Amino acid sequence: MSENPRARKLADRIKEIVASMLDTKIKDPRLGFVTITDVRVTGDLQNASIFYTVLGDDTARTRTAAALESCKGLLRSEVGKQTGVRLTPTLEFHLDSVPETAQQITDALSEAQRRDAEVDALRVGKQYAGDPDPYRERGVTGAEANAADEADAAGAAFAEQGPGSTDADGIFIPAGASSAGGSRAAWDPDED
Repeated sequence: MSENPRARKLADRIKEIVASMLDTKIKDPRLGFVTITDVRVTGDLQNASIFYTVLGDDTARTRTAAALESCKGLLRSEVGKQTGVRLTPTLEFHLDSVPETAQQITDALSEAQRRDAEVDALRVGKQYAGDPDPYRERGVTGAEANAADEADAAGAAFAEQGPGSTDADGIFIPAGASSAGGSRAAWDPDED
């Protein structure tokens, strides 16, 4: 899309004009059920790309493309009359691939969902090979292992805090601070 607000306004106006012309004034029998999906105008307002979709098969698309190409001059003159711009932009019609892309994405998602259902069906009643937790030490009970894991985590946290020690309650005391008399002295980082 264009960053120019004037080009965006002109694109919106061209979309309205072309859609109403195709609906009311163009009577080409080759023209199928056309929907104008988007119009993009260049920054210099000289070229307009019109994106459209057609309901039907490939034959309807090719016939509609030929009909749009033949009525391009009439559409351009009507755009020039109704917009009042000094230079009427040239019109280029492009078949919009959004519906086909959306269908491909939908098909891919449904295939992935089908495969996930197959894997879930195969998983029922199965168990993992080996131990459920192969990294746990042999002979250590669940409570002992959890306590050891917590101690390792606490040791890592204290190591990250820098030099110091812990008191009887497990509270970290930085180096240079004292815990004399059971009271915890505040550590002042400016004293170091």
